[in-house]
Amino acid sequence: MNMDPRIALSALTNALEEHLSTAVNRRSDDDPAVESAFYSVADAFEAYEDALFGATGEVTPLDLYDEDDDDTLDDDDLDTDSDGADTDGADN
Repeated sequence: MNMDPRIALSALTNALEEHLSTAVNRRSDDDPAVESAFYSVADAFEAYEDALFGATGEVTPLDLYDEDDDDTLDDDDLDTDSDGADTDGADN
């Protein structure tokens, strides 16, 4: 059974508002409330994306950040453009 995309969108906006609130009011650098709100946004986004696709066949232009994506990049990928030119601004 597919969720109504409007309900999923409302849940996503509520999760985003809660994330903002916890981020602004964080008690420490590793405040568990901020981490919990972060994952709530991710879950709500996935639910919205699924509901939107199920109802319309459309998706958003957004991707969730996955920490595993960092593991596939090495330092050379971050410091050079497609021509191999240094893009970090440092003089080598």
